[in-house]
Amino acid sequence: MTDRTRVATGAPWEARFGYSRALRAGRHIAVSGTVGRNADGTAPRGAYAQARRSLEIIVAALAELGAGVDDVVRTRTFVTDMAFVDDVARAHAEVFGAVRPATSLVQVSALIDPAYLLEIEADAVLD
Repeated sequence: MTDRTRVATGAPWEARFGYSRALRAGRHIAVSGTVGRNADGTAPRGAYAQARRSLEIIVAALAELGAGVDDVVRTRTFVTDMAFVDDVARAHAEVFGAVRPATSLVQVSALIDPAYLLEIEADAVLD
């Protein structure tokens, strides 16, 4: 079995659901769906701010596992309203513009808390 290294961020859902924010198995890293939760537990105002915060959390989790933005090969974004596309695209391009990973953007009916407008996942592969 491949050694696994896990990252936790202390979000209340990690312990409740029994998952890790990110997991490294060999060269592969998977980052769980990440909402833009502030350190105090609140949600930033607006889709752009939430996307930026979500991506900050993702980048920090990748760093704990020895990876960076350049190692990301795929992202998935779930939004509660397609009206947020431009804000999410701007935040995503600011972080991944030079990397250009494969990506998906899907509208969902709701997330874990109505304050959250989007959730982002990421997969990375280390060389």
